[in-house]
Amino acid sequence: MTFQEGLELVVKGFEVFGVGILVVGSISAVVSYARDARSMDRTRAWTALRGNIGRTILLGLEVLIVADIVQTVAIDATWQSAVALGVIVLVRTFLSFSLEIELEGVVPWRRRSVQAAEGLSPTDDLAPLA
Repeated sequence: MTFQEGLELVVKGFEVFGVGILVVGSISAVVSYARDARSMDRTRAWTALRGNIGRTILLGLEVLIVADIVQTVAIDATWQSAVALGVIVLVRTFLSFSLEIELEGVVPWRRRSVQAAEGLSPTDDLAPLA
């Protein structure tokens, strides 16, 4: 096996891992929702489902970005692939940023002031969980 083939396996591994996170995390979130919907208010269960799926997407996107970076830097180091990576990272960063705002209900640069106003420490998580 050549170094190039090894790197291609690494990229495939990260891609499979990222997709696995998305699949397993989404299924887990739906199973949790089904359990929670029977034992609590459906609105709270729905909010928890959205939060869990959002966090799953964020983690999956981060792993998939790693695969894209390795692919571009180590395997296909051309200007065209670098521009494509830049666009992919911008889109995924925007999506991650939007999901984070959706989950936490506040833009990141206002998080500390909101936590201070609510009497929370900076390490407390603002994400809605049931």
